[in-house]
Amino acid sequence: MADITRRLGWRHLRGAPTAHVRYHRGGKLLHDGTGLSFWFRALTAALSEVPVDDRELAMTFHARTSDFQDVAVQATVTYRVSDPALAAARLDFSIDPDTGVWRGAPLEQLGTLLTETAQQHALDVLARTTLAAALVDGVAAVRERVAVGLGAEPRLPATGIEVVAVRVVALRPEPEVERALRTPARELIQQEADRATYERRAVAVERERAIAENELDSQIELARREEQLVDQRGTNARREAEEHAAADAVRAGAEAARTVRLADAEAARSVRLARAEAEGAREVGEARAQAQAAWLRVHGEVDVATLHALTGTRLAENLPNIESVTVSPDVLTGLLARFGTGERA
Repeated sequence: MADITRRLGWRHLRGAPTAHVRYHRGGKLLHDGTGLSFWFRALTAALSEVPVDDRELAMTFHARTSDFQDVAVQATVTYRVSDPALAAARLDFSIDPDTGVWRGAPLEQLGTLLTETAQQHALDVLARTTLAAALVDGVAAVRERVAVGLGAEPRLPATGIEVVAVRVVALRPEPEVERALRTPARELIQQEADRATYERRAVAVERERAIAENELDSQIELARREEQLVDQRGTNARREAEEHAAADAVRAGAEAARTVRLADAEAARSVRLARAEAEGAREVGEARAQAQAAWLRVHGEVDVATLHALTGTRLAENLPNIESVTVSPDVLTGLLARFGTGERA
């Protein structure tokens, strides 16, 4: 929409860089171009504004496939006005000199033209295609056919319109058919999900089994090592007992040897002592014999009276201590008589 300002019966138009403005006065073209700015009188001016920028036209239409299934086609056509003068001559792009608003709906006319042309070519290609093929390759086929059809449409160049690009966004069947078509895929996806779940559970079970086997192997290994430990402890105990027994045997042998040595020494000492005692006894006996012989020899040489006196003296020495002795005359007489006769008391 052009920007128009009013000043004392005059109008000033300021165009945009993407809008082509044509100004006629009295049937003569005074201004023609984009981004123009000029003054004019409203009563004598004939203005038209043609957009020259790229425009996006979204369209949705229904078609029927060869197997009588309805499909919805969503497409977008990008176009622009390549010849503004021709477009302004074929379509009504005139604007109000007071407001700058289009008097008609030229863009809607262009949209209808492009939509009907694109729909015609899309219907032609889908009418010879089954629903399954259309859902698989229909988007590319429809895009190519619509692009070729719009490029070959003679009305578009005659109107000054150039198609820049054609895009087919989607090609979808009816909701019931779409749900029916989705069912096998959903079942397959569900089967894959179930299979993945079962595989995950199987993997989990396998891992649990592996963990249990590892724990069992660990317990078996621990039991085996405990058995080895018990065997080693028994071996160590036997070795220790053998060493203690060997030590006790060595100790006992040493003690026995010492006892034997002591016994031998004691026996030798006893023998020596016995020999010494025997020798002493023999010497004592010999001395006693010699003394006895000497005593006998001495006593044999003295007279009887002396022997009697010695005997009495020896008897007196061996008698106990007698404090008082009473001798009767009869006893004294008898003793004296015996001494006189040489008899021993």
